[in-house]
Amino acid sequence: MAYLSLTGLSKQFGQTIAVEHFNLEIERGELVSFLGPSGCGKTTTLRMIAGFEYPTTGQIVLDGVD
Repeated sequence: MAYLSLTGLSKQFGQTIAVEHFNLEIERGELVSFLGPSGCGKTTTLRMIAGFEYPTTGQIVLDGVD
């Protein structure tokens, strides 16, 4: 089982979809970076992982805890 798992992650602000159907599995000790153009949802995804934003849909599991 992955250390960090994002499954079907989506975030919507009003009518704006910031992140849509994002899936990612990261094993303990892996180094991961998010690259992409401005406005593609990198910061929003990181804010959801950190707990500053709640996903509209989907699940974040960290070390087996939702």
